Amino acid sequence: MNSVHITRRQMMLGTAGAIAGLTLTSSCAHYEESCCPKGFKIGVCDWTIGKRADPASFELARKIGLDGVQVDFGHGDKDLPLFDPELQRSILQEAEKQQMEIASLAMGVLNNVPYKSDPRAERWVEKGIDVAKSMKINIILLAFFGNGDLLNDEPGTNEVIKRFRKVARKAEDAGVTLAIVSWLSAEQHVDIIMKVGSPALKVYYDVGNSHKQGYDIYTEIHRLGRFICQVHAKDYDDLYGKGSIDFPKVRAAMDQSGYRGWIVMEGTKMPLGVEESCRYDAEYLRTIFPSEA
Repeated sequence: MNSVHITRRQMMLGTAGAIAGLTLTSSCAHYEESCCPKGFKIGVCDWTIGKRADPASFELARKIGLDGVQVDFGHGDKDLPLFDPELQRSILQEAEKQQMEIASLAMGVLNNVPYKSDPRAERWVEKGIDVAKSMKINIILLAFFGNGDLLNDEPGTNEVIKRFRKVARKAEDAGVTLAIVSWLSAEQHVDIIMKVGSPALKVYYDVGNSHKQGYDIYTEIHRLGRFICQVHAKDYDDLYGKGSIDFPKVRAAMDQSGYRGWIVMEGTKMPLGVEESCRYDAEYLRTIFPSEA
């Protein structure tokens, strides 16, 4: 078992030259199918529609016309709501009833309880892998904003790398991808991935956040390639297509990088109300990211 782990780590580190020039590709076929299925699916974060860790999110997402939901673990002090097997069953049953999919899981609580410093966060991520495996979901978004921000925090980043190294093998064995979403640039994300040295660690790319930070998102998407395991659609300025994000250009960058998979809406502007604004955004995205491409 250890020899396989070393081989994977060496394989990741062997791509360092390509990463230095940011011509990036995935280095583990085990994760390729989950990252790059044919066509696109459109989903929504359960917190965007006011249904965090709530089975009712699936009925509302179906009414909006979506394919699925990104389910948050919820907030807690000692444990998180989604650690409850009964809630897991309820979510799976409701998704099946509504003929919807779970795009991925998310641990937004890490914005308040930082992975870089709080022992609870380290325990939650490890336990979250068990939950994802039990629910047969292969991606967990890990948030690094607010108290968990890594930007300009070298000691915090180094501690995160240390903690990822400890949990990476468990994620690999479970077939679960740990997906970083943060204010960091493509280069900074990849630096963390390479230092951890595991194919189980990837980037959850948020076009709105990266654009707000001043990065060239179209270049980043192309260059990150299959290090991106899933994507948040977001525009801080308006409904999709009316704000700052050029979604046709996002699609072109995805075509260059080979990304196919979920586009998960995380809205900030809801001028028509949550349901109507999400429906507008979803219908707009469908014109650019069809189910078969």
